[in-house]
Order: sequence, then C-alpha cells, then structure tokens
Amino acid sequence: MAEEKDWEGTEAIVAEFHKKIKEAFEVFDHETNNTVDVREIGTIIRSLGCCPTEGELHDFIAEVEEEEPTGYIRYEKFLPVMTRVLLERKYRPIAEDVLLRAFEVLDPTRRGFLTKEELIKFMTEEGEPFSQEEMEEMLSAAIDSESNSINYRDYITMMVIDEN
Repeated sequence: MAEEKDWEGTEAIVAEFHKKIKEAFEVFDHETNNTVDVREIGTIIRSLGCCPTEGELHDFIAEVEEEEPTGYIRYEKFLPVMTRVLLERKYRPIAEDVLLRAFEVLDPTRRGFLTKEELIKFMTEEGEPFSQEEMEEMLSAAIDSESNSINYRDYITMMVIDEN
C-alpha cells in the first residue's frame, strides 16, 4: 500500500514536470512542429529553474541532439532527458551564501557594493570573461542607475531562485 502511494506521488510530480517542460518548450517552438533551435535549449533549461554550466549544457545538448545534428531539438527527445534532470535535481543554482562570499572576495573592504567600473573589470578581465552582450545584460539588471554601482546583497536576492 505504501509503495502505491509513493508511485502515485511520483506520477503526480512527473505529470507536473511534463506540463512545465511542455510550456517552456512551446515558447520557443516558433513553427509549432515540436522542435526548437538548439541555441534556445539553455534558455529553456534555465526557465525551468536549472543552472547548468556551459559544459553541462553541451553534454545535455549532445544527449538530446539527433545523431546527425540538424540545429533543432525535438520535443520527444528533450522531454525524457529534462524530466530526469528535474527528478534528480541536477544543475541546482549556487546557494545565496556562496554567492555572497564570492562578491565579498571582490570587495575586500566590505563596502557592500562594487562600482560599475570594478564589476566590468572583474567580469571581463578575470576568469572566464563575459561577452559584451552578457556584460550589458548583467549591468542592466545589476547596476543602480543613481549610484552607478551594484549593491550585491540586493542583486543576489534578485538572482536567487526560491525553491518553495
């Protein structure tokens, strides 16, 4: 009896995941032919609350792509792989406290903010540099236009996904 209840609960969870996956996929299925451009897969995955690294995204795409890549991903191949990702809770976002510690490393005097110039320098010259497009997108969301700086605690709060 307990196994039956567990199975029913799992079925309900899977059904809910399938609904969310289909809705997210359909947003990018511009031809309404159950395919999306492979370049949209990262956006779809992220819209479902997952945050894969570039390497994980490439692995995911390799798993759902046709043997002879066409540039498009079929829903029938995407659905089971994405369902498994959600069930296994893969590609979880970084925890808020880890993000805060990362920003604090960039702000050794603990002012609680970084200037626009500091942020641009860190994001384009250190580690894996952001592209111009990525930088502009981040700045538009992160920078306070009045102070021309980023209050990183506020930015982290905005970035973090509430899992409840």
